[in-house]
Amino acid sequence: MLGVANKHGFAVPAFNAGSGQLLNAVMEACEETQSPVMIAIHPDELNFLTDSFVDQVKFLANHSKVPVCIHLDHGASYEQVIHAIQLGFTSVMIDASHLPYEENIVITQKVVAAAHPVGVSVEAELGTIGDTGNTVEGGVSEIIYTDPEVAQDFITRTEVDSLAVAIGTAHGIYPKNMDPKLRLDILEDIASRVDIPLVLHGGSSNPDTEIKKAVTMGINKINISSDIKIVFANKLRAILNEGNDEIREPNVLFPPCMEETKKVAIEKIHLFQSNDKIKFY
Repeated sequence: MLGVANKHGFAVPAFNAGSGQLLNAVMEACEETQSPVMIAIHPDELNFLTDSFVDQVKFLANHSKVPVCIHLDHGASYEQVIHAIQLGFTSVMIDASHLPYEENIVITQKVVAAAHPVGVSVEAELGTIGDTGNTVEGGVSEIIYTDPEVAQDFITRTEVDSLAVAIGTAHGIYPKNMDPKLRLDILEDIASRVDIPLVLHGGSSNPDTEIKKAVTMGINKINISSDIKIVFANKLRAILNEGNDEIREPNVLFPPCMEETKKVAIEKIHLFQSNDKIKFY
């Protein structure tokens, strides 16, 4: 999926589906815009939703007219990755970026050795993604940028299929007093040295102009979690605050929230230029 995006110069949206409602909303958005999609599920989300949720994702994937990848987001251990593969995930991320470099290589090699023989692609991470607050993805308070030379060595030694790079993004929505800025110079250097798709985590709240530029420079997958969840939650709060205590049915409460999520998903799809790209698959 990402190889096609790399060839044709767009980024596949990876939406964190933390509930069935979010899943349905982003799938509708992708089908309407004819965009490929990666449905990302973080281990904490999977723990909450339980393994049965993956069957729901697989059902939609198998009955959709757009390409769908089921992706483990920020797998923290080899065991989590193996569990995801057994459930039917088609892509996994092993995030050992917080470990010493050589340890990151060893565990990533181990995951690649297990995933590739069964046709599952592997994403890894170099550097550290920031954390703005309350997100399942987590992060660190101080960003460590990805070293382009190290990235080249890492890819050669691990044979990963895609690499998440740290160029100044953070998980979550940025506080009003924070002005995020992507280090596009670092991205340009990395892209000139490697030939695999690059991934941008913490894609919520960055200026659209920077995101659009990053897509033209080799970013082929962008993770979106906070943006779709915040509009869903805000709409739900508004409905509950209307004062109608009789509203309780999920099929009444959630559809307006899903519409708000869908709108944001469509905006991101156009920003990433993945709309009308299923013709390439």
